[in-house]
Amino acid sequence: MTNVETSLKETMASIEGCVGAALVDYTSGMALGTIGGGKGLDLAVAAAGNTDVIRAKTRTIEHLNLKDEIEDVLITLGKQYHLLRLLKGRGGNGLFLYLVLDKANANLAMARHQLKGIEAELEL
Repeated sequence: MTNVETSLKETMASIEGCVGAALVDYTSGMALGTIGGGKGLDLAVAAAGNTDVIRAKTRTIEHLNLKDEIEDVLITLGKQYHLLRLLKGRGGNGLFLYLVLDKANANLAMARHQLKGIEAELEL
């Protein structure tokens, strides 16, 4: 099991094309930890905005009475992938991992696979 800081560092180091990552509480919209980002990518602002995405999709699933849950949400931009993965393990309720990938250098399928493994090792 790894802590938040170690998990985020592992995410940046192991996922090809990773530009930034964050652990986000979608009940408050606060980033509990961030790594990467930079001048053109404010992860705290992105975390708050993506909280609205998760909340809207969760409400839609409830209104449709789908009896299912979100695994992850993918937002595809011209030059980036934004991947939001809801945490399912103990202590993960209300949290998601947020990953920003450089589209030109990333393998989306591998990133999703690796993010699932990082989630499994994350200790909250």
